[in-house]
Amino acid sequence: MESDELRIGTAEREEAARLLADHFGMGRITPDEYEARVTDAYSAVTLGALRPLFRDLPQPHPGFLAPPQLPMYAQPTMQLPMYGPLPASAPMPLPVPYAPMPVPTSYRSKTVAGVLQIVLPFGVGRFYTGQTGLGLLQLLVVLLTGIGVLWPIIDGVMLLANGGLDAEGRPLRP
Repeated sequence: MESDELRIGTAEREEAARLLADHFGMGRITPDEYEARVTDAYSAVTLGALRPLFRDLPQPHPGFLAPPQLPMYAQPTMQLPMYGPLPASAPMPLPVPYAPMPVPTSYRSKTVAGVLQIVLPFGVGRFYTGQTGLGLLQLLVVLLTGIGVLWPIIDGVMLLANGGLDAEGRPLRP
């Protein structure tokens, strides 16, 4: 059976319409073309009816319009390297340098968080950083015990000195 004669389902029609909307959003097709192509996509019954809708458009195209893959047994195989002791004359392989991924910083400030913790010692600085659980705990400790007011103040000094993390685990900006 030829691939253009294969029947398609609702999922294929919706994927084609979604990708046509992307092309429309990028300005590649006019509103009239978009409307006509989406109408044709939803009325398509076979792959052959969807193929012309993307013929003059660049990628992305629906994945089901791609040519079929070779079966696993027909794909070329890769020769695995032989492992064993290196000859004495062989140069030692160089280690691959490790480049750590940069950690994005929060848009919240450690200075603002620390000052809020000291000036309003009810966990307000922790609410500011997005750590509402810790803020609520500090609020309850301060309300239930008068001496508990020291915890948010010490926490504020620690935020000013060392910084901290926001609710998503990003370091607070200076």
